[in-house]
Amino acid sequence: MTKTLLSFGHGYSARALTKLLDDTWRVIGTTRSEDKATSLMAEGVEPRIWPGADLTPALNAATHLLISAGPTEDGDPVLGKVRDEIAARRDQFQWVGYLSTTGVYGDHDGGWVDEDTPLSASTKRGQLRIDAEADWQTMGLPLHIFRLAGIYGPGRGPFSKVRNGTARRIIKQGQVFSRIHVDDIAQVLAASIAQPNPGAVYNLCDDDPAPPQDVIAHAAELLNLPIPPAIAFEDADMTPMARSFYAESKKVRNDRIKDDLGVRLLYPDYRSGLKALLAAETDAAQQS
Repeated sequence: MTKTLLSFGHGYSARALTKLLDDTWRVIGTTRSEDKATSLMAEGVEPRIWPGADLTPALNAATHLLISAGPTEDGDPVLGKVRDEIAARRDQFQWVGYLSTTGVYGDHDGGWVDEDTPLSASTKRGQLRIDAEADWQTMGLPLHIFRLAGIYGPGRGPFSKVRNGTARRIIKQGQVFSRIHVDDIAQVLAASIAQPNPGAVYNLCDDDPAPPQDVIAHAAELLNLPIPPAIAFEDADMTPMARSFYAESKKVRNDRIKDDLGVRLLYPDYRSGLKALLAAETDAAQQS
């Protein structure tokens, strides 16, 4: 029996999930870009330029929904366009996944948070996510919320900046971030699809929250390049967006994806993840 995933904002994480789905799946993915539509088609995804395309046939076919599109000041963009159409079909969906962020927990001065921690965003971006989560929870869908830590993976590692000399080790006392390899995001989503638990919320992160400067230093060591010099947070020239990330410091627990979904992380810490990324880059260079 064919299952159909309709993926709104079919980007980096959703594309990683698609690689894990077998040939019993039909995947329809929305994008705003003609160029991205072409690349999605090459990956076996049926692209839809949206907003713009009529999604009625895709919605009629969908058994599963994945929402990666981020909220704006106007709210969730998917619900803003097709709320009624989704609500009218709620009984046909076997699984709905919403990709959120650990930013919903706000700042905890480096302390631990889990899925039961009260939501208290310290940035506007985090508050918009809280609002979007709540909006989706009103829809009566078999909803699963995935709160993602900082994402890295192929094309999103620190190596290029270390190589070209633009990497910076910004030091803020006590600052820690949680992160997650995109392949681990994909396997968590696949595990949830295989064993739905409507209403569930999952933190997606590895086992090793760490200061960001340690990650940069380790990347330089793997490349046998000089470790970039340390720059005090107060002295760093940063965009408002970059600076906002440093407004929050917390360690995120991931026990639920292991206990409830049986997930065993491929990359339980940034060291194993960076090692694998570098090995893949090296293999690709040798084959080209």
